[in-house]
Amino acid sequence: MRTKQTSESFVLSAIISLSGGFQDAYTYNLRDKVFANAQTGNIVLMSQHIMSGEWVQGLHYLMPIFAFAVGILVAEQLSHRFKHSKKMHWRQMVVLLEIIILAGVAFIPTSYNMLANALVSMACAMQVQSFRKVNGYPYASTMCIGNLRSGTDSFSVFLRSHEKGALKKALHYYGIIFVFAIGAGVGGILSLKLGIRSILISSAILFVAFVMMMKKHMKIK
Repeated sequence: MRTKQTSESFVLSAIISLSGGFQDAYTYNLRDKVFANAQTGNIVLMSQHIMSGEWVQGLHYLMPIFAFAVGILVAEQLSHRFKHSKKMHWRQMVVLLEIIILAGVAFIPTSYNMLANALVSMACAMQVQSFRKVNGYPYASTMCIGNLRSGTDSFSVFLRSHEKGALKKALHYYGIIFVFAIGAGVGGILSLKLGIRSILISSAILFVAFVMMMKKHMKIK
């Protein structure tokens, strides 16, 4: 029987996704309309600007894409190097590093939005690479299209076969999407009210996730 990891619990996944939604709203509203998570959108906008001869504007979208790839690389390297660490699980290291990065972004002035966006995108990538399952179901904590596809696919199976497991799976995906949307909505409102420091709220949300993981790790030890 497969043992469910702490990183796969729905509550922890929801907290992580809440932070992911907040980050996207923050960068879009306050950092030059760039998405922290939705790299497909950034690629579309980058290509549009470059093909229109607007190279500088295109660079604003290229940097987060590159930083996202770097974030994936960093998380993968951490998972390999500290896979058997006893003091701290490698996923806890990722969350702690993400907290520090986002806290640092809060103090980067708007004149350096390109740097701020790159750092947030890197943090998002580390998150999406490290947390890829909720109760055993593959999911994405910082984007919705894959979750929407998987959730609707499972719901279709339920309608056809009436399998309770398929409905449960669909509800997990829809629940994560709902929480992400809440994070985006709250992030959109608070970012406009509080300004660039509002990303500290995302760090605080992730700190809750970090504490949950640490408590579980200490119990296991």
